[in-house]
Amino acid sequence: MKKLLAVALIATLTGCNDAQVASSNISKASDMFEVDRRIVFYNGITNDYILTISGKCSIESNSHKLAVTCKTGVGQYKKHYLGISDNVTYFVEQLDSIGIDVYHYRVIFKPSIIIPDIDVKL
Repeated sequence: MKKLLAVALIATLTGCNDAQVASSNISKASDMFEVDRRIVFYNGITNDYILTISGKCSIESNSHKLAVTCKTGVGQYKKHYLGISDNVTYFVEQLDSIGIDVYHYRVIFKPSIIIPDIDVKL
């Protein structure tokens, strides 16, 4: 009961609703390569698909570029950069539904990000 009250208090103070919490948790799961996605690039002038990327992929976008990082195996990743123009667009489809708890926020703590590897040359 205390946990439910704490989550309700946090959601009230931050103005979050269930949809916002679920969306945030799905985004975090996707960034941790837990969600299968299909990213499709489409040319609006020729009406053709240009490229499709499927798998456990995370995306980062800015106004004219999309970075797609996909997990291809244990400790193996591939990263692709794709340019976006006024006639080329993309959409990202989540292929399967995943279980997300709207009563809990996800916080991911990765010590390797905070304390980086240091290469020492002798």
